[in-house]
Amino acid sequence: MTTARQSAALRAWLIAGTLDIAYAAVLSVAAGGSIGGMLRGVASGPFPGASGWGAGGAIAGLGVHYAIMAAMVAAWFAAVRRWPPLGARPWWITGTLYGLFLYLVMNAIVLPLRFGSPFPPDDLAKAAALLVPHIIFVGWPIAWFARNKEAR
Repeated sequence: MTTARQSAALRAWLIAGTLDIAYAAVLSVAAGGSIGGMLRGVASGPFPGASGWGAGGAIAGLGVHYAIMAAMVAAWFAAVRRWPPLGARPWWITGTLYGLFLYLVMNAIVLPLRFGSPFPPDDLAKAAALLVPHIIFVGWPIAWFARNKEAR
């Protein structure tokens, strides 16, 4: 991987990861929860006992979140490299489609398999409140940073 591609991927990872977790933190607090509780919930995906780990569980949740985001960024950069027309399209279109795809993978496959979450959710307004930011905070930044030829 070239230095320009590494730099673009690193920026995409940090920005998308931070925007996504910040949005989740705001939602958690707005719903009466805590940021630590939300992060322990993230950690409980791969570590079922993490909800009882206190601060360690929250740190593990942050690590899990950024690890998942790294996989999302790496997958997109690999796809753009293997299929250059993806990177030639307007970033906001490909970012919207990628954000939608990632949302569906997480909410229709990963969460139902791990936690038994229903899909589609009963509350479609809540689903939209999670989908739109996922597109804007995850799909768009990833596609934005992968758009330059030097990043491919």
